[in-house]
Amino acid sequence: MNAAHGLTPAESAALTRRVTLYSVATAAVLVAIKIAAWLASGSVALLASTADSGLDLLASLTTFFAVRYAVAPPDAEHRYGHGKAEGFASLMQAGLVFASAALIAREAVVDLIHPHGLQQETWAIVVMAVSTVMTAALLTAQSRVLKQTASVAVSGDRAHYAMDLASNIVALIGIGVSAWLGLNGVDAAAALVIAALLLWGAVGVFREASGQLMDHELPDDVRARIVELMTEDRRVTDVHQLRTRASGPYVHMQMHVDLDPELTLEAAHQVIVAAENRVLSAFPSADIIIHADPRGRAEPHGGAFAEPKAAKSTI
Repeated sequence: MNAAHGLTPAESAALTRRVTLYSVATAAVLVAIKIAAWLASGSVALLASTADSGLDLLASLTTFFAVRYAVAPPDAEHRYGHGKAEGFASLMQAGLVFASAALIAREAVVDLIHPHGLQQETWAIVVMAVSTVMTAALLTAQSRVLKQTASVAVSGDRAHYAMDLASNIVALIGIGVSAWLGLNGVDAAAALVIAALLLWGAVGVFREASGQLMDHELPDDVRARIVELMTEDRRVTDVHQLRTRASGPYVHMQMHVDLDPELTLEAAHQVIVAAENRVLSAFPSADIIIHADPRGRAEPHGGAFAEPKAAKSTI
């Protein structure tokens, strides 16, 4: 979550917009050169890589628009903002990768049953080498952005480009062996390996996207940091019923805190505002709700998701 990295939504948006534009441009170039090389060579491994790049382009376009929509401010219909657009985009990416893997596997099996020789192998090898270099450069840029933003959409985009890098290398090996040793089945076998890699990557993307869409809690170290910031003021004696979730570039948190019951309403308000500002200094894109309880006098409350008294915890 970018909140854990101390970025504002605007700063996060600028980084994700830039890297998603780079992703779209890279995918478009790769699709164009791979189609030309596949038509010239007839390589199934190259066809597999071309189909994958085509779906990458679609996925990158989805991410491109999703990260822009995700940073739109809350409105009357979306009081919690639009951050989950990133999760939906990542989920769509996983579906596209599954489809790509199925298409590739089908073509590979057909070619194993009815093998055929390659043509213009040199062009195919050159294209795959260029594709490998471009994909590696994109992954480097995406990794830098993720260290600062942890965008789930960019993470999903990076996951399938990481699989692309592996598939490019496998395709390069398969085409090279088929061309130089005349072993036509190696090209199709390489395509099957690519399909397996894509399936593995799709599972990872799906899990990450579903975690955000299902409001998975933030990591324990992040939750512990929130409690630490809240209790820097000794007048906040306990933090409980802490709930957190990520939503694209935003993070939502709500909690109950114990205060001295003798504090005036104004004094309690000042304590809460100061605590909230401490948390915001570390998590500038956070949406925070804090409920104050009079220590030792609070009645059980909290609605449908209230924690049992015995389960009260600081994190």
